[in-house]
Amino acid sequence: MTVRPTISIVTPFFNEQDATTAYYRGVCDALAKVQDCDFEIVCVDDGSKDDTLNRLIALSESDPRVQVIELSRNFGKEAALTAGLEAAQGDAVVPIDADLQDPPELIPAMIEAWRDGAEIVLARRVDRSSDSFLKRKTAALFYRVHNQLSAVQIPENVGDFRLMDRVVVDAVRQLPEQQRFMKGLFAWVGFKTVSLDYARKPRAAGTTKFSGIRLWNLALEGITSFSSIPLRVWSYVGLAFALVTMMYAGAILFATLVYGVVVPGYASLLVFILFFGSVQLISVGVLGEYIGRIYMETKSRPLFLVRRRYGTKPAARSVSRNA
Repeated sequence: MTVRPTISIVTPFFNEQDATTAYYRGVCDALAKVQDCDFEIVCVDDGSKDDTLNRLIALSESDPRVQVIELSRNFGKEAALTAGLEAAQGDAVVPIDADLQDPPELIPAMIEAWRDGAEIVLARRVDRSSDSFLKRKTAALFYRVHNQLSAVQIPENVGDFRLMDRVVVDAVRQLPEQQRFMKGLFAWVGFKTVSLDYARKPRAAGTTKFSGIRLWNLALEGITSFSSIPLRVWSYVGLAFALVTMMYAGAILFATLVYGVVVPGYASLLVFILFFGSVQLISVGVLGEYIGRIYMETKSRPLFLVRRRYGTKPAARSVSRNA
């Protein structure tokens, strides 16, 4: 007897009440095209303040494939995605956003590539015209900077939407980071990878929950989580300034010996003080970013708290962190 594989669809939700119905229909339409597989849909409510949770619970009551995990508060998308990966029981797992900018119609092709031997099937955005010009340019800049600084190369224009074999999911679950940058963790574990291209769509409903400052913080998280080069750079900056200072001191000594003591003005002195003071503050800020991450890691708090589970799994109150 051939055992039917189970595919887990994992989606974090945060204030997505307007997108819930479209998401469910889109995913179900895509899954209906796949033969000889069973499915579970793991929806993680990340502390939504609107009617998202109630709508997800209603789906779980009408469709036994839907499992809802209610977190005790908003822990952020990375933690919510981690909660979904821990709950997923499938032989392969597909994280996908609720806004349907990443098309569920690609899931059957991802499953076919997985059946052909791929352990990770990436969904790569070849057309991002639905995103704003600023978002496209800043995203391209982030990938370029990150991959220049880090030994772990993140595939460009690839988000969380992908298929991962169970062995990959288990490997990701073993990573103990508190400050999580999931795209980097997915890239770090490696495994046999193929890519499928698609055009990114506009949101099915609602508005993005990632403001400019949150995207900036996520970019800092990605760079500082996988590279110490920003710290190392300041050693070279300090060395360069030390050499410039020695050259300047030599020029002053030469001018004093040749022309005598010259009373300088205050403008150049003020510029030097302000400039070097700013450089020192920037270097302290970079150092603080890394110290802050060490501080958060040493706390060893749970990544998330589960308030309740709905669906085919038995309801339970639990405290969880990455295993």
